[in-house]
Amino acid sequence: MAVQFQSALAILRRKQVEARTGLSRSTIYDRVKAGTFPAPVSLGAKAVGWIESEIDAWLTAQIRKSREVA
Repeated sequence: MAVQFQSALAILRRKQVEARTGLSRSTIYDRVKAGTFPAPVSLGAKAVGWIESEIDAWLTAQIRKSREVA
């Protein structure tokens, strides 16, 4: 019988996303609109957050792109 583990989901608020990525608020939303950054999820009427694993994956992809040999 296989045991499946699911990692706990974590939500990051905008200030946390800014701190982790080094991007400003306007840049985050510009990139979301362009489809080059993970979209936020609604947490309520006036609150959004980003799924931590999606931000981690985006950061990993950015690092890979920057390390590619041209």
